[in-house]
Amino acid sequence: MLEDKKENTYSVGDLIYDGSIYDGMNTSLADLDFYKRWLPKNKEARILELCCGTGRLTIPIAKDGFHITGVDYTPSMLEKANKKASEAGVTIDFIEGDIRNLDLQEQYDLVFIPFNSIHHLYKNEDLFKAFSVVKKHLKKGGLFLLDCFNPNIQFIVESEKQLKKVIQYTTDDGRNVEIKEIMTYESAAQINHIEWHYFINGTFDSVQDIYMRMFFSQELDTYLKINGFDIIHKFGSFESAAFADDSEKQIFVCQQTI
Repeated sequence: MLEDKKENTYSVGDLIYDGSIYDGMNTSLADLDFYKRWLPKNKEARILELCCGTGRLTIPIAKDGFHITGVDYTPSMLEKANKKASEAGVTIDFIEGDIRNLDLQEQYDLVFIPFNSIHHLYKNEDLFKAFSVVKKHLKKGGLFLLDCFNPNIQFIVESEKQLKKVIQYTTDDGRNVEIKEIMTYESAAQINHIEWHYFINGTFDSVQDIYMRMFFSQELDTYLKINGFDIIHKFGSFESAAFADDSEKQIFVCQQTI
């Protein structure tokens, strides 16, 4: 995950970066098979995952025998990722870094930014810097994949009306967590401000803020193209359905053009 600490306009709550709470909330691997389908056939290929979190995708890809490097901005996430990789018996280079100015001085056959992470790039200049980092690290002919939401304004408006329970689960360290949610949309900045109200072990704990920049379909298509990427495929689901008005996701498979 990524937070804009430089300007500190949008600060994300600490519990968002608690590895155990994050993992308990994000157990789905619905996207894993999709990303695996686009991995190089050659197991000697090098793969770079940007915004890898706690290694939810990184670790199973490494277990398949691929050389993959994971980058994330948050030390607590990487600490959890390293622990999980050790338990899984795989060796992965997990690197702390900001995808807006990263320079690993290496190139990779495939680079991907999964799990809606670009929504935490709040300004165009942040997004364009991240795209430049991708190009710097991508081999000629390599693939760049990313996914994000297809903005649903009706859903956001309905979610502004009242606090709603979104999930309840138990963490691996024994905490019972319930999260309730309410949203506010900042139209000028295209920012969806989400308040997550955390109840831990039956008691209210805190309100944690998370902010997501919304990218509309034609807008993001254009941003990719003007930053030197050819969109080979654009899907609306991880089952590779064609992108449509009612698609929940925007999922891109790209190559460099310049």
